[in-house]
This record gives sequence, structure tokens and C-alpha cells, in this order.
Amino acid sequence: MRILVVGGGGREHALVWKIAQSPLAGKVFCAPGNPGTARLAENVAIPGDDVDGLARWAAQNGIDLVVVGPETPLVLGLADRLTAAGIPVFGPSAAAAQLEGSKAFAKEVMRVASIPTADHGAFDALGPALARARAAGGRVVVKADGLAAGKGVVVCGTLPEAEEALRAILVDRVHGAAGSRVVVEERLEGPEVSVIALVDGERVLVLPPAQDHKRIFDGDRGPNTGGMGAFTPTPTVDAAFLDDVRDRVLLPTVREMARRGTPFRGALYAGLMLTRDGLRVLEFNARFGDPETQPIVMRLAGDLVPALLGAARGDLSSVRVEVDPRAAVGVVMAAEGYPGRVTIGDAIEGAEGPFPPGVQIFQAGTRRGADGRLVTSGGRVLTVCALGTDRADAAARAYETVEQVRFRGAQYRRDIGRTSPGEAE
Repeated sequence: MRILVVGGGGREHALVWKIAQSPLAGKVFCAPGNPGTARLAENVAIPGDDVDGLARWAAQNGIDLVVVGPETPLVLGLADRLTAAGIPVFGPSAAAAQLEGSKAFAKEVMRVASIPTADHGAFDALGPALARARAAGGRVVVKADGLAAGKGVVVCGTLPEAEEALRAILVDRVHGAAGSRVVVEERLEGPEVSVIALVDGERVLVLPPAQDHKRIFDGDRGPNTGGMGAFTPTPTVDAAFLDDVRDRVLLPTVREMARRGTPFRGALYAGLMLTRDGLRVLEFNARFGDPETQPIVMRLAGDLVPALLGAARGDLSSVRVEVDPRAAVGVVMAAEGYPGRVTIGDAIEGAEGPFPPGVQIFQAGTRRGADGRLVTSGGRVLTVCALGTDRADAAARAYETVEQVRFRGAQYRRDIGRTSPGEAE
């Protein structure tokens, strides 16, 4: 098969790494890719948001399967264009991708499907939104309705914080059109878990659950980021819990999307919180998570391509995913200044192997300099992943490799996999 992976981050490097191992993969491409994917696939210089260009290239180059990594191409309708061209695509239509593209839409789906979530309201004006926050004493989560590059969620503890967040989004439009509407919801407490399932429009195939660390500093301190690391399995999730998530969250969502005439095919990501009152859904994503995907694919022991193709074609009935019983930990190494303004162009040493067995580095914010050396080009630069007999062993092995990677200003947490998010150091 000729397979195209869309995207250029660590998630896409991990997907290319796994797909390239498949006996079904004759030729793998990645658009736009990065220096890491270039070692496994042929990079194609088309950005992910050029959905017409990607669909045209796929048709002209005989692509048999497209796997879409990021959310933006999906919301822009890449899957629709590929489907119209007769090309199987792992990723939902633009209508189905609204589960991620609109927080208010996702909440409406949850309401109709009786899926447990936080109490909330959607607002397009400052006054009513402030009233909702005031009624909750300022302990709310403010979310820009649309896609905001992972920066549209503000967790507030006081009314002034909530007012500042609401004014920034609704009045100052710091997120542009994505902030024309906001969701204000009650602030929940408890550990978070990410559950990702492969979906064919009807059936779900649940992957190993993961937990990610979103704050920049050890002990879950500092501002939120796109994710500073993740691990799998998680201490808070067992088989019975996963069954509950499948039956109360994933399947009802899939059935509601089908009822609306917009069946969901691709990766359905449920961000969950385990509160004192039970399971609550924080958000849906319409694609694989990042950085959760990186350690998750380390634990997928079998061939992933039949599952991706089965979801794309609408039939996962005969597909199984084999899971390695070991644990996996992924540590993100970020550029100086992240999650704010970052420096780029710094030389990276030690990121291209060779690596010990069970260790991989997935590249994200990297490029080749004029002299051919690997240099930084973004906020999250690398994800260092390792398998281990348990979480502590996997973390120790990941950090052994982290210490061998060098670039100026590198920052990373030192507690990934050593504590769960929300636990004390």
C-alpha cells in the first residue's frame, strides 16, 4: 500500500514509525513531515492546512490510505475531499470533526446522548458569560468554542481570573474567530485520563489509556502547555473502567453522530476526569492525542495498518490490536521560552540514535540547518519514549536517553511517569 500521513509533529513521527513496520506498507509518505519522518518515509512539502493540495496530490500519486494527524485539516474538510476522490481516509468528515472544532457542539452531543460532563453554558456575549462565572464564585473553566491551537482553555479559581479570561476571548479576541463564543463550565477536580478509540462509524476499538502532564514545571506547576509528557498504562484505570468508558461515553457518542447523519470514522479521543462524583468528560478530540500517541504506539505490538484501514473503510469487525504488557513513558523536550515565545535554530545533538532497545525519540519542532545539522524549529522539540517492565522502569530508561540529548535552553520535566498528574511530588 501507498500510505500518506498528514502532519509534521511528534504524533505523526510516531505514526509513521509504526506504519512503516507494517508488511502492508509498500511506500510511506508524510506531509509536510519533519527530519525524523524523513528517515522512514518520503516527506511531501504540502502543509497540513492545504486540504485541496493534499487531496490533489493523493489522487495524483495513487495513495491507498491517508492517515490524518492534526485537527485543523479535519475541520477544514480534508477527509471529505479524499472521500469524494475515492481515497480511504482515517479521520472524520468536517461535520463529525466538529466534536473537536466546537466545544459547544460537543457539549450538545453529550447532552443529547446523556454523557456525563461538567455543568456548563455557551455564550457569545460578555454579560451572560460573566453572570455564569459569578454564580459559580469564579471557579470555572473558560473555553474558546473553536480551535485555538491548544491555548483556548483557561482554568480559573477566582472571579477576576474568570473575567480576565472572558474579556480576552470575547472582547479582545485573542483567539480570533475561535473566540466568538465561549463555553463556561464548572471546575472539576480529580485525575485526568485520556482514552483514544479507533472508530469505524459504528464500532469502537479502545487503545491503551494514557495520562499526560500539561503544566510546564514539575509537580504540575506553571502554565498549561500542549503536553510535556505522557505515560501508559495508568494507575487509575482498569479493564472495568475502560468498559464503562466504552459503554457510557464512546459508543453513545458514535451512535449520536450516526443518528445525525455524520458518522464518525477515525480516532475519537475522550479527555476524562475521575471526580468524586464519578467519571466526567472534559473534552473530545477528533484525532490522536499528542503527546499521548507517542507512548501508546510504543505499546502496540502488532500491525496497526489493518486497524487504520478498517476504520477508514467502515469495518473494524474483524480487527484486533495487540498490546505489549509493558509500560511506556514519553518525555517532551521543549525549546527555551516554551510555552511562550521560543528560540529556534539551536543545534540538537544525540536525537537521531542509535537508541537502546525499547527506546525511540520522535521529532516535532525540528528541521535541517543550512549545514545539514538537526536544529530546533518549534516549542515542543522532541518526545523521548521508552518501554519498561513498569512505569518507574520506563521512566528511568526514558530519562537516561533525555540526558544524552543536547540543545541550548532545553527544558523538560523530571517527573513524567514518576508521579501521576494531580499527585504530589
